[in-house]
Amino acid sequence: MKLLVSPMSIEEAKATINGGADIVDVKNPKEGSLGANFPWVIKSIVDLADGKKLVSAAIGDFDYKPGTASLAALGAATSGANYIKIGLLGIKTPEEAEEMLKNVVRSVKDFNEDVKLVAAAYADYERAGSLAPMDLPSVAQKCGVDVIMVDTAVKDGKTAFEFMDENQLIEFVSAGQERKMEVALAGNLGFGDLKTLKRIDPDIIGIRGAVCGGDRKAKIKEELVKQMKADLS
Repeated sequence: MKLLVSPMSIEEAKATINGGADIVDVKNPKEGSLGANFPWVIKSIVDLADGKKLVSAAIGDFDYKPGTASLAALGAATSGANYIKIGLLGIKTPEEAEEMLKNVVRSVKDFNEDVKLVAAAYADYERAGSLAPMDLPSVAQKCGVDVIMVDTAVKDGKTAFEFMDENQLIEFVSAGQERKMEVALAGNLGFGDLKTLKRIDPDIIGIRGAVCGGDRKAKIKEELVKQMKADLS
C-alpha cells in the first residue's frame, strides 16, 4: 500500500517528504474534506518534491458544476500535480457523476494524459446527501478515472469504518481493482486501523490527523509519518 499524507503548507510538505510518504497530497482542510489549496502552493510543493515523490492536489468537494470542476482540475494539472482529486459531495446520482467526471477527465487528459484523476465518494454519504460509494466504480471506469476513493465528508472525529464495515470496503476495493483502477481509502484513519487496512488491501491509504498527533488541525510530524510508513511495511 502507498502512503498518502496531506500537508497544507510547505513546512508540512517537508515533514511529509522527509518522513517517507509515497504521495504528497496538497489540500486545504479549512475548505473541506478535499479542500483546494492555492496553485502557487501546489507548484511550490511540486518543486520541493523534485520528481522524487508523487504529488496529489485536491480541488474541492463539489456540487454539480462540471464546468467549474473542469477548470479547477486543469489549474491543478498546470501547477504540476501528478494526481488530481475531486470530491463528489454534491453529486446525488450516477448520471450527475458521469457528467462531472467525463468532463473533468477530459480537461486533465487533454493537457497531459499522464496526470491521474482521482474521484472520491464518501463513507458517510447518507448524512452528506451524496452519491453512494458503490455507485462510483462503474461510472468512474466509464469516464476514464484512474483512481477511486472513499473518504468522510464530515470531519467530526468519526472514521470511515463507522459508516462502512470491513466487508463493504473490501467490496469497494474489489470493484475498483477489477475495473483496472487503483483504490484509495481515507477518512480519519489511524494507527489502530492498520491491521484492518492490511486485510482490506487498498492500493493507497490517505492520512492526515494520525500523523498530526490525532488532531488534523495540528501540524504534521515527520516522526509520525516515518512510524506510519514503517508500520505499513
